[in-house]
Amino acid sequence: MPIKVTLDAAMARKGMSLTQLSEAVDITLANLSILKTGKAKAIRFSTLEAICTVLECQPGEILVFDQDA
Repeated sequence: MPIKVTLDAAMARKGMSLTQLSEAVDITLANLSILKTGKAKAIRFSTLEAICTVLECQPGEILVFDQDA
């Protein structure tokens, strides 16, 4: 899939672990892990908004389009 999830980089910039983000966004660790590893097939805008709010970032810092993938 040409959409890549770069959640690791955004979390690293904030110094936040997956567990901390999971608690702050109120998403299960399992679901956040699926998103982080790129195995998710979809993401709700409300979830994306919550992640961006906590990480103080833009959606384009988490989701990247890679046409060659």
